[in-house]
Amino acid sequence: MPPAAALRVLLIDDGAHRVRLVAEALILQGHQVVGVLDEATRIQAAVEELRPDVVIVDAESPSRDTLEHLALMLERAPRPVVMLADDAASQTIRAALRAGVSAYGVPELQPERLAAVLAVAQERFAQDRSLREELSAAQLELATRKQIERAKGLLMQEQGLSEDAAYKRLRKLAMDRGESLAKVAERVIAAAELLRG
Repeated sequence: MPPAAALRVLLIDDGAHRVRLVAEALILQGHQVVGVLDEATRIQAAVEELRPDVVIVDAESPSRDTLEHLALMLERAPRPVVMLADDAASQTIRAALRAGVSAYGVPELQPERLAAVLAVAQERFAQDRSLREELSAAQLELATRKQIERAKGLLMQEQGLSEDAAYKRLRKLAMDRGESLAKVAERVIAAAELLRG
């Protein structure tokens, strides 16, 4: 049965030498194997060039180098990563997940199992990305609030305004200039630092 959506898959042979079998199982499911690497050191370049939807690493036990190259790739060109490994030790699995692996499993090559592992990897990757985006947005909002609070404090100190009056002054400046409150706060802080020398 063909998959809901055919995937472009990059395979990495990290010492287990089963990638041919994995490739055959993927092709039978209607996926496209866009490349096969025999070492993880070239993964970053391969991902940028081939633009796979998913990366599958086939390993006896993932090496530290492989995990480091995966982590680097995931920083620069994030993709779901499936690790098929013989090593089921909990510390190995934790290290792989910390490196950014989306799904880790023993190399069961039945098409149904491989399809399920790919689906889990894609879903986990999407959830992780969503959480990272939410965290980034929350951090940006917190930084913006801190900046606005600092600008209010400067106006209160320099011009003897109450907190409410300082906020209204910032808001009026923002409206008059057609800028965000954060941008105006940034300008107030920069001006105060300039005046302080």
